Amino acid sequence: MRYAAFTPHDLLLLLQGLGVSVALFAATTLIGLALGLAWALLRHYRTPVLAPLAAFVAELLKNSPVLVQLFLVFFGLPVLLQADLTPVQAALITLSGNTAAFVYVIAVSAIESVGREQIETARVFGLSRWQALRRIVAPQAAAFGFGPLAGLLVNQLQVTSLISVIGVADLTKVGAILNQRTLKPFIVWAAIGLLYYLAARLIAAGCARAERRLRAHAQWKGL
Repeated sequence: MRYAAFTPHDLLLLLQGLGVSVALFAATTLIGLALGLAWALLRHYRTPVLAPLAAFVAELLKNSPVLVQLFLVFFGLPVLLQADLTPVQAALITLSGNTAAFVYVIAVSAIESVGREQIETARVFGLSRWQALRRIVAPQAAAFGFGPLAGLLVNQLQVTSLISVIGVADLTKVGAILNQRTLKPFIVWAAIGLLYYLAARLIAAGCARAERRLRAHAQWKGL
């Protein structure tokens, strides 16, 4: 095999791979947040059947390897459903479910950190359960859970590197291609690591800023 030197086109490939990774991360984060919060609300309202089911699914997903989940979805789900599944769709399903499981744990802990006496007081003053959740519980729970959520998001960005094994042309896959072509692993993987690091720092900085603003307005000042 003939190896080639780096070219200006390689920078474009890296940026394209980074774009795929960031896009999948953003999509799975939004889906995972929506699912995880919905599961947490089922637990908060003690919904029969659905609440225990959500807890079981979350427990299963957060305590099993993401790579195994990815293989099950990509190779097993099409056989089970008798339907085709693209690598991107498999990655979207797997990472969304995994993110949702950890969001569920964070959301449940955050909601339970709010004193029950505040909710009971709100009910005494005539607020419905939904109004108490929205006006009293949610702001304080959001401030409490933002720190763990920021750590989760940084970790989930790194987890996206696993999707390269099923053929998704993400940043890690592009790195593998460049490494095979140039045979310069230190330079290639140092560049890949730096791009992941910079993306993670941006996420952490954005979350820290949002957390400060939430905490500034999270103190319950009464009804």
